Amino acid sequence: MGGVAKRKDGTLLMELMLALGVIAVALMPLAYSFAHEQKLCRAYYHRAVAMEIVDGEMEILAAGEWRHFKPGAQAYTVRAESAKNLPPGHFTLNVGKQRVRLDWEPDQPDQGGKIFREIRTP
Repeated sequence: MGGVAKRKDGTLLMELMLALGVIAVALMPLAYSFAHEQKLCRAYYHRAVAMEIVDGEMEILAAGEWRHFKPGAQAYTVRAESAKNLPPGHFTLNVGKQRVRLDWEPDQPDQGGKIFREIRTP
């Protein structure tokens, strides 16, 4: 009688292990999906912050501030406090004969992507 009870316990343990394996296999893609969504949301956040900063700085430059910069590409320092929320990257101002362009580019490509705004000058 003891042998039958042990066999039933072993079968129950095997079913339990198989069920846990099925659950683990089913949850792995879900966990990966959550991690990917979190990374994507962070990139969208960085992109939105960079757009707001570039738009605000371009308004200042369009009002005539661009005249204080020499022609050509140069590093640009932003005044926005929210720039500390951006990942490592750089702002570049390019003053041409008939246009002014401000870019923000993160150091790593998966952190929001390049943002730029351009205006025509008189």
